[in-house]
Amino acid sequence: MLPRRSFLKTTAGAGALAALGNLLSQLPAVSAEEAALDPRMVRFQPDIESLVRLLEQTPREEVLEKVAAQMKRGLSYTHLLTALLLAGVRDIQPRPVGFKFHAVLVVNSAHLASLASPDNERWLPIFWAINQFKLSQAANIREGDWKMGPVDEAAVPPSHRARQAFIEAMDNWDESAADAAIVGLVRTAGANELFEIFVRYGARDFRDIGHKAIYVANSFRCLEVIGWQHAEPVLRSLAYALLDRSGATENPAKADFAADRPFRQNLELLKEIPEGWLDGKPNADAPKDLLQALRTGSAGDLSALTIKLLNQGIAPRSIFEGLFDGAGELLMQEPGILSLHAMTFTNAIHYAWHRAQNDETRRLLLLQNAAFLPLYRGNRADKPALHIDSLEPLTPDAKGDFAVDEIFAEIGKDRLTAARKVLGYLQGHPDPTPLTDAARRLIFLKGRDAHDYKFSSAVLEDCSRLSQPWRDRLLAASVFYFRGSSDADNELVSRTRAALAG
Repeated sequence: MLPRRSFLKTTAGAGALAALGNLLSQLPAVSAEEAALDPRMVRFQPDIESLVRLLEQTPREEVLEKVAAQMKRGLSYTHLLTALLLAGVRDIQPRPVGFKFHAVLVVNSAHLASLASPDNERWLPIFWAINQFKLSQAANIREGDWKMGPVDEAAVPPSHRARQAFIEAMDNWDESAADAAIVGLVRTAGANELFEIFVRYGARDFRDIGHKAIYVANSFRCLEVIGWQHAEPVLRSLAYALLDRSGATENPAKADFAADRPFRQNLELLKEIPEGWLDGKPNADAPKDLLQALRTGSAGDLSALTIKLLNQGIAPRSIFEGLFDGAGELLMQEPGILSLHAMTFTNAIHYAWHRAQNDETRRLLLLQNAAFLPLYRGNRADKPALHIDSLEPLTPDAKGDFAVDEIFAEIGKDRLTAARKVLGYLQGHPDPTPLTDAARRLIFLKGRDAHDYKFSSAVLEDCSRLSQPWRDRLLAASVFYFRGSSDADNELVSRTRAALAG
């Protein structure tokens, strides 16, 4: 692991983590203020309602201190994670599925960052997510103050009709029917059955640039941590999000929008995938073929190539390696919001592909992942000629752990050089842990929005699943969005320092 003193030498605000580590012991006890609950709002279980209201009602300028005081009294990590997710689904409209709704989308990413962090830093991502919730809550108020309302119990179908009612409502883009049906279904169906249904609708269309699939994966992953007893409001929010039409007045079920075409085409194409397709063998050339197709090919071209490779007996793992590194190449060519979602979308689909049990659904997910990646290229025709598979390594000047410092300092000067130095470093240090630890710590100190957490959690999770050389090349491409050591500390670090100094 990278020596802490070495890393902090190149990091602006080096004292931030030490100061933050004392927060729980220094803040005074503050009682949560009780307030009447707005009758417009859905109510949660009594054991979590008071903590949700504390998050909702406490001003942003005070909420971290009040939460810290609750933690000092014994508030558990899981209880806080639960309240944070539920406050988001009750207080923030999931449309569009992005923008202010990132306060909900990022909860799982913050949790993953916490799991991978040293003990003394594990709570930092969750505190950052609390601050993000307060920012999004304020945006939601400015935009009309949407709240999740109580269930219309009279409209909830009985258990024997709930599944079909929900599928019909989702197929027909019927919001009120879907809301009632999901309540009936979640009260009687199991988590796996519901996941199989939701994952298809999450990958159904390209509206919201992949955030629908991301929300499906992240919401179910959070429920695995906080408990299925909290599923009803979460899945109501999810169903409402998946029916977002991105402003279209015409019903997509009765139209031919570009966002829906890959799904409809792949429903037919998946029949061409042979039996035994999961028994294919890894192939070193398959990722290269996918990268080449992604540079100029259409959604249909990528679907067709995926089917061709599967018919040649190539393992889905090799196809995913091409898709992951294809997403990395898109990021290299044009770093930004559109290209980074190629990575987070692929992360969500990859998780869903491994969790899903239905064979047709798994075929569909793989084809949808391949088909959507060209849609992340954008409209520019003059993309830089940066190819992830031809990136040349460059050995850092510094040695050992100090080479990691050099790489993250280089990000602020020249990201392409930093990417090459990642490859050069990994040639002599096969274990990427010092790099990934440094990248994660810089997010804690310098991350400015939800995309920093979403992207870093996705790519650092996925790199461990790739074989060489694709793992190292994906890590190298990731510096095109990672934070560098010369970036300014984020607002949360400065604010916490001031609170501790006062």
